[in-house]
Amino acid sequence: MNNYPLLKKAYNSDDFEEQGKALIEQLTQHLKSTQLPQSPANNWQDPLEQLHYWKKYQFNNINSFVDDLLNHSIHLHNPKYMGHQVSVPAPLSALSNLIIGLLNNGMAVYEMGPAVNAIEKIVIELFCQKAGYDNQANGIMTSGGTLANLTALLAARQAMKDSDAWKDGNSKKNAVLVSAQAHYSIDRAIRVMGLGDTGIVLVPVNDCFAMDNHSLQHAYDATVSSGLNVMAIVGSCCSTSTGAYDDLDFIGNFCQEKNIWFHADGAHGGAAIFSEKHKHLLKGLDIADSIIIDTHKMMMTPALSTVVLFKDKNHGSQIFHQKAQYLFEDKGIDEQWFNSGLRTFECTKLMMCLKFYILWKSYGIEIFEENVDCLFALGKTFANIITQHPSFELALEPQTNIVCFRFLQKGLNKKQLNLLNKTIRQTLLEDNEFYIVQTTLNETIYLRVTLMNPLTNDSHLYQLLNKITKLVQLH
Repeated sequence: MNNYPLLKKAYNSDDFEEQGKALIEQLTQHLKSTQLPQSPANNWQDPLEQLHYWKKYQFNNINSFVDDLLNHSIHLHNPKYMGHQVSVPAPLSALSNLIIGLLNNGMAVYEMGPAVNAIEKIVIELFCQKAGYDNQANGIMTSGGTLANLTALLAARQAMKDSDAWKDGNSKKNAVLVSAQAHYSIDRAIRVMGLGDTGIVLVPVNDCFAMDNHSLQHAYDATVSSGLNVMAIVGSCCSTSTGAYDDLDFIGNFCQEKNIWFHADGAHGGAAIFSEKHKHLLKGLDIADSIIIDTHKMMMTPALSTVVLFKDKNHGSQIFHQKAQYLFEDKGIDEQWFNSGLRTFECTKLMMCLKFYILWKSYGIEIFEENVDCLFALGKTFANIITQHPSFELALEPQTNIVCFRFLQKGLNKKQLNLLNKTIRQTLLEDNEFYIVQTTLNETIYLRVTLMNPLTNDSHLYQLLNKITKLVQLH
């Protein structure tokens, strides 16, 4: 490599050791600084300003770059980060990304990723057991809930009798019934599958923003009467906007009566399978033909990492019917569990199972129960604080760590209150101390927090409400 000095330097293990130590020290100091009272949760800039900054950026070295990156990023480890449903990664799990990146073992075939294909199977077996499945189940890990939902719905389509969409295309006019509060990835998956506008049927929600059981039968009848085949029904556990759990037991029994595929989207709230205190929210989950759960939401791993589970392993093994003779032996797919490329879109797939596995083996399975219980308890605590404050109201009593609320002011109509709460959210965003988001429910704008940081406590919650109150007074 003497003729290639840059390559020699790039692969120098001594340089890696030196840079790695400095980087770990730098990130450790960042973690410590996020706990300081004056530390910002956000570093807001207008998108065009951000773009201009990085276009003109002069790169000196990795450490100065990381400093600048931190000063232009959201800090999820700050207890005042209360925004999206993205985990606050446990530092040990974050280190797994370093291992994953350096080893870079693809997982399509066993010989390229021997250890991680075996480890992924062990992780999947754990999730199947916790979900209430028996040894006839299997699954796969994918890069995120969007891809996971698509994979599950492709399995639903392939499982239909008298139809082979993988071979013949969409020979039937299919539709999927889903809560009006379902995550947009369901809509996206259905459209990617070529089912179009008519392929997604939104079932109205009840006062708690969960799928209305009484409306399900009507939606099913109307869909069938219109000439569409109901391919699947999706239950949300929980919904993104409000954290509401659909009645999985009711939906599951309905699907069994109608012989319809039942898919449970547990991207966020499915982690409750690890909690004795909260797993009742998932009653009926074991009826589902397929389930997805993100570990990068409630299980402290970095993104992206999602499990897709199938109650019947045959369904999980027959989604994709392609042959690649240079990769796979000509024998049964289920026999080749160690060649994950047979059962997923992804070939050179990240060794994502390590993110969960390392936490599991380091701290025990109880760590995931503790995290769910801690964050759900924070949601209840915040709801209680809000109900005791005369200037705020809840959208609904939370079931999870997602809390929707709004500021009230006498004399303002609905439109004016919507504008006020929208302004509060934008002001908080630009102020940088807290990071929260907003949502719209029944044409009403609510402030929305997802309490993802186990280091958040009652004091931070009171500070947020006090901050909002002062902002309103100043305006």
